[in-house]
Amino acid sequence: MFGIDDAIAAGSKLLDDAINKIWPDATVIEKAKLDQLAAQVQNDQALIIGQLEINKIEAASPSLLVAGGRPAAIWVGVFSLAYSGIGISLMSWIAACFDLPPLPAFTDTTANNILVGLLGLGGLRTAEKLKGVQTVSVGKPK
Repeated sequence: MFGIDDAIAAGSKLLDDAINKIWPDATVIEKAKLDQLAAQVQNDQALIIGQLEINKIEAASPSLLVAGGRPAAIWVGVFSLAYSGIGISLMSWIAACFDLPPLPAFTDTTANNILVGLLGLGGLRTAEKLKGVQTVSVGKPK
């Protein structure tokens, strides 16, 4: 039968549940946050590993259109930095000497973004050289 001790146990459980909902345990909340962060880091790591595998496959391709994308980006970056750093100043001076209209310019932010990308690619190549990774020219058999 339902006795006084059962009523007290049910009442205390109800009171305990209400207290936990109003003032939850901080360790439980922190553990849940850590679990969520760990899952997010694991997901990000899986995405990065997947992209690295795609990069390996693209770099191994003998097609210039596939494997030549990164070198093309590097050359675009080199030419944009040369144009924004030296070229535009020199050509603007020459244009002013011959009364020609000024040359188009782009913002320093664009050149800086390209520079940061190039430095990242250069750093990865340096790491490959330090590890002794063999470089194969695009389109040539291994």
